[in-house]
Amino acid sequence: MSFKKQWKFILVLLIGLISLICQFGLHTNSLFQIGNLQFTIQAILIDLVGIMMTISLLSEIVADFKSGRYGVDILAVIAVISTILIGDYWAEWMILIMMTGGETLEDYATGQADKELRSLLNNSPTTANKIVNQKLLSVDVNQLKINDHVLIKPGEQVPVDGKVVTGESSFDQSSLTGESVPINKKIGDELMSGSINGNTAVEMVVTKKASDSEYQTIVSLVKTSQSQPAKFVKMADRYAVPFTIISLVIGIAAWIHSGNPVNFAEVMVVASPCPLLIAAPVALISGMSSMSKHHIIVKSGPTIEKLAEAKTFAFDKTGTLTENQLVIDEIVPATNTSSFSKETILSYATSIEQQSTHIIANSLVSATNKQLLKPATNIKETTSQGISGIVEQHLVKVGKLNFVSSEQKIQAVNATAIYISIDSQYAGYITFKDQVRAESATTIERLKRQTEAQMMMLTGDHQDVAARIGKEVGIEDIRYDLLPVQKIEAIKKVTQDKRPVVMTGDGINDAPSLTAADVGIAMGAKGASAASESADAIIMVNDLSKINDAVAIAKHTMKVANIDVLAAITIVIIIELIAFTGIIPAFLGAILQEVVDMISISLALLAKTTPKNPKQTGLITEK
Repeated sequence: MSFKKQWKFILVLLIGLISLICQFGLHTNSLFQIGNLQFTIQAILIDLVGIMMTISLLSEIVADFKSGRYGVDILAVIAVISTILIGDYWAEWMILIMMTGGETLEDYATGQADKELRSLLNNSPTTANKIVNQKLLSVDVNQLKINDHVLIKPGEQVPVDGKVVTGESSFDQSSLTGESVPINKKIGDELMSGSINGNTAVEMVVTKKASDSEYQTIVSLVKTSQSQPAKFVKMADRYAVPFTIISLVIGIAAWIHSGNPVNFAEVMVVASPCPLLIAAPVALISGMSSMSKHHIIVKSGPTIEKLAEAKTFAFDKTGTLTENQLVIDEIVPATNTSSFSKETILSYATSIEQQSTHIIANSLVSATNKQLLKPATNIKETTSQGISGIVEQHLVKVGKLNFVSSEQKIQAVNATAIYISIDSQYAGYITFKDQVRAESATTIERLKRQTEAQMMMLTGDHQDVAARIGKEVGIEDIRYDLLPVQKIEAIKKVTQDKRPVVMTGDGINDAPSLTAADVGIAMGAKGASAASESADAIIMVNDLSKINDAVAIAKHTMKVANIDVLAAITIVIIIELIAFTGIIPAFLGAILQEVVDMISISLALLAKTTPKNPKQTGLITEK
């Protein structure tokens, strides 16, 4: 038989209240006797509840045993059965209070620990002001379609991702990006769902459905993280075997020493493992809450454990160590009789590329002075080859070398480049380079201090580019020209002494690698992606240094959890040794266990505090 945790606790309290009335109010007599045991109404009621709770707990123990887990719950079962056998039903009741009350306290502590996550869920936008025939209709956000027009009033949340078409205002994006200063948005600028409008109404056009929008993606990930706490509730079970053996030895020794089985029961009462079972989950949930405050969504407790012990960190290059925004490196006119200047080449190439959505096209357009852009007509794009069109009555081709020119003597350059021809005459090329994130080098340097782990870069780019980026950010182990399947192989080949492996990436092609790693971290600042869905943790802001925060919080959380569990074990064993002497009645022992429960919860909540130890943070302290 199973009950929800709070109902178990209420049932035990109710039975206790009825039993108190029966014994001290009604002074009920024994209904029958078995041996030396007197069975009153209160004894029968408490024993029935104790048997039900024991059966429920035994079913959980059997399920754990079948899955290969060995927990400390067996001590709780022994404690209840012992008090039933010696007829100390009030001690039995206190053990039941301890068991069910401890679970209820755990739920309360969990609720306190994850209030940031619940706040995120509660603030999710649900309605929108849709503009239809110049009238406003309040509709559910899930009814919005791409290209619908929506009015965002002052102080309102942006319901879905979109783009400003009328008006200008400032928007608070702190819950999404961590930026404390509101960002001014004008016509053409993108708006993220969940951001808060300032003092001026603006009209936007919907660019993503609700299910694909920024805020809803975060909410979905948070719901996933909340649905998986059971995986780490049994962290204390690694101590189960030695603790159970020690407790049983002390209990049996007390029985033999005194010749009285009551002494065994008294030891078993204080040996109840509730503090151990409470300490780890509350600490880990507190750590997940702290991660959330730092804009890092962690989906499960084991992620925190593995992150704290990581010995290898692997990084994708593009979009992770770099900005995913190429910048122009060189503009090189052809060395033939061509009279095309660098400015002409750049102007014509950009004019053609402005209608393309390719990353190189976007980078080219964003880096070029808008005065150089000219009207382009007859645009034709050839997949994976290039694009052509007419600019100022000239036929311009931009793309791969074999697309723009058939001249055999022209050699391709060993860099990310586009080639240009004008009126079928080869005009030159433009090379690009990745723009390394401003924080990449310091992130890697700090990560080395935090973990002393090895650093790897896994990229599909060629050797020269990979080597340049690796040198710039401080990574020596560079794997280049890798297909997604080869990235997976590189991760799988990491030896056991260099695990756990943490892989960080941002693109769809990174999703398999994130799954293959012990911990996959996605740079999910730009919304839903296959990488975010496959990852164990998601960094929700465009800041690679959040990995440092994640490692620091994980190390701090695990330190708190382990200290808490070991402290609880130490206190319990000390009480067991005192109970060995027979000076602690079972009833008083059960009360002492409640005190240990409270100590365990209080210590576990310290995981929410900010890590300050340089060994955890990797920060260099001033001398």
